[in-house]
Amino acid sequence: MTILGTRRDTAENDDTPTTGTRRGALDRLFKITERGSTPGREVRGGLVTFFAMAYIVILNPLILGGTSAENAPTDVAGGWLATAQVGAVTGLAAGVMTILFGLVANLPFALAAGLGINSFLAVAVVGDVTWPEAMGLVLINGVLIVVLAVTGARSAIFNAVPRQLKAAITVGIGLFIAFIGFVDAGFVTATDGGPPVQLGDAGSISSVPTLVFVLGLVTMGVLVARKVKGGLLIGLVATTVVAIVAEAVLRLGPAGEENPGGWHLSVPALPDQLVSVPDLSLLGQFSLGAFDRIGALAATMLVFTLFFTNFFDAMGTMTGLAKQGGLADADGNFPRIKSALVVEGVGAVVGGGTSSSSNTVFVDSAAGVGEGARTGLASVVTGGLFLVAMFLTPLTAVVPIEVASGALVVVGAMMMREIKEIDLGDFSVALPVFLTVVTMPLTYSIANGIGIGFITWVLLRFACGRVRDVHPLLWVVAAGFLVYFVRGPLSAAIGA
Repeated sequence: MTILGTRRDTAENDDTPTTGTRRGALDRLFKITERGSTPGREVRGGLVTFFAMAYIVILNPLILGGTSAENAPTDVAGGWLATAQVGAVTGLAAGVMTILFGLVANLPFALAAGLGINSFLAVAVVGDVTWPEAMGLVLINGVLIVVLAVTGARSAIFNAVPRQLKAAITVGIGLFIAFIGFVDAGFVTATDGGPPVQLGDAGSISSVPTLVFVLGLVTMGVLVARKVKGGLLIGLVATTVVAIVAEAVLRLGPAGEENPGGWHLSVPALPDQLVSVPDLSLLGQFSLGAFDRIGALAATMLVFTLFFTNFFDAMGTMTGLAKQGGLADADGNFPRIKSALVVEGVGAVVGGGTSSSSNTVFVDSAAGVGEGARTGLASVVTGGLFLVAMFLTPLTAVVPIEVASGALVVVGAMMMREIKEIDLGDFSVALPVFLTVVTMPLTYSIANGIGIGFITWVLLRFACGRVRDVHPLLWVVAAGFLVYFVRGPLSAAIGA
């Protein structure tokens, strides 16, 4: 029996989950105690997730926009997006959708502009349509996902995936985000003519930013291994301080062809200006005119590509995050799955309507889950920080990508633990699992890994006379992925 009002019974003052009768409205709303967490742990997790993915407020404008037509992706009509405007709507959409996801789905996952889709828009779409028309296609993609989620079709597809593949998706995402961390930090780089990748610069770690990444990785690894509360957050903050000092002393500057030893994406220095007024001029700047400009078939193929990438990237990411946080059952299902799928689809609609690109669940949320976040309160914290980031864009650039990358690698290692859930003694299981896991980092796409895994699973079950083991929906999805993987020739044929 607990005594009301005692310090030991208050979760905010103790990192032990609250028990007994003392449960506040916040606890009941988010089921914090029920999931074995505390408000303090949720706040820390929300902070860590934000710092791990705050780079999107800087990176998304660099992908979609520029400061002039000369350094920005221009559309078929010569139009382009201003980085300041893209940055503002990126923070707005991420903040609103992450808070909504936390309140409705009650899961510690954050949403922001998906990197795969924004790159696809900038490289492959706007050469044929205008930016407003491209965002209109994103919006249509989101509406389709919402319809499938509301009708239960999206949940049905999710449930049709075998638990072995769900576990493989988690492991593959772990490798994927670790690889992202290695690449973003300069720990792994491309070669000019030899192997596809190499360690650092010609096999050596020769830059200070990469050394800062290694320092941060080791620091966070030690803190997590010793089960220090807030280990990831402490490591992020401490390593950022080291990075700021290193930049102040060495004046490394931004990386470039003439300065390969500089910082990637953002330079860790205290900004001259902390507050800026967000420019939200891009709100509502979308059009459905792509079908008239390039024809119904060509526009439909673009929507199909957006849909498959969005749909299965999100499904894989949420599966991996839920299993990492202990929120999923043996089959990979997690609480409020239908609500989560609906809200994630709304993120694509909002992304198109704000010209920030499709907003989807970010795999970087694994950093906050690794910190102990288990409820939507962490998402509310992260979303609130994204809204604040609209006004503090200069401050979000202080944490360099090299520091955030260390957290991604640590979390990737955490997610590898799911491999123990897979019996690799059956090669008809081992091969699809292996291909799922390795395809994600090697092709830089979660959706590609899922698709290859699905197709291989179906084919091997068929070849081994085990057709009854395959859910009918998995056949449909595998066939859809076959079309997805040959969409290039199909698009060319349609264009011809």
